[in-house]
Amino acid sequence: MALAQGKWVKLNQKGTGPGARSSHAIAVVGQKVYAFGGEFTPRVPVDNHLYVFDLTDQTWSVAHATGDIPPPRVGVTMASIGDTIYVFGGRDSTHKELNEFYSFETSTNKWTLLPTGPPHRSYHSMTSDDKRVYVFGGCGNEGRLKDLWAYDVDTKEWIEFPLPGESCKPRGGPGLASVLGKIWVVYGFSGDELDDVHCFDPSEGKWIQVETRGEKPSARSVFSTVAVGKYVFVCGGEIDPSDLGHLGAGKFSGEDYVLDTETLVWKRMEDGSDLGHHPGPRGWCAFARGRKDGRDGLLVYGGNSPSNDRLEDIFFFTPCFDVNIK
Repeated sequence: MALAQGKWVKLNQKGTGPGARSSHAIAVVGQKVYAFGGEFTPRVPVDNHLYVFDLTDQTWSVAHATGDIPPPRVGVTMASIGDTIYVFGGRDSTHKELNEFYSFETSTNKWTLLPTGPPHRSYHSMTSDDKRVYVFGGCGNEGRLKDLWAYDVDTKEWIEFPLPGESCKPRGGPGLASVLGKIWVVYGFSGDELDDVHCFDPSEGKWIQVETRGEKPSARSVFSTVAVGKYVFVCGGEIDPSDLGHLGAGKFSGEDYVLDTETLVWKRMEDGSDLGHHPGPRGWCAFARGRKDGRDGLLVYGGNSPSNDRLEDIFFFTPCFDVNIK
């Protein structure tokens, strides 16, 4: 199986959607995209509605949610397992770091506040496999973090894994991906943009720093990332922070890269999209793995632009393989 290139498609939007925002999160269940949290003005949470985008008819609606509805927040993360969405952490309107952990049942539209495990944080990363939700890093009450936790949906318990070694700096905005039973931490921000890669094997409880080669991306954070098969895709991100910190835009990349986790070789992706269908330079987006037209890929919604304007467009990236991943 060889990876040839990738193709971006800009999706149309109808109905009542979230609009422009950044520092928000999305999760995908079937052909529905669920969006929550975020900001239009820096550090000011917009609302706590749960918006639903139908990938089939490309229409937005608002979920009539019940139960323990989370308050508004920015820097939040979401992940899905089966029909259930999990939401962790974030930062409220007083700039307080949060550690609340919620589930949302898409079959009943009900929120439930679950037992918390990891300490308070925002701008962390979250991913999932078939039975666990993983949380890594972020901005905590006393600085940046580099801890890895997992919530087991069967036992309904949190697992705290060993910390990585000194070579792995605490960081916010890293890429996090579950690939063939292992957890990959890619890049991030530790006061400077980072360009390192680390891998954790839950079965052995061991971390390693991974030496990669090839067309390696420049150091970056707050990019969109997804794992498909053995590949980790990295799209966009901040490559030079603003002097104003989170109040400014910084410098963003519009490049797309893929890491083969078997050969450890990076490749810059060739864009097979039609003109105007690439999202361009941006960061602080909401992103998730999704499936469109029978193929897995990366869904990217909104984010922050080089002009510090919040964005509201939606793109779907499909990797093009010589042999389709099953």
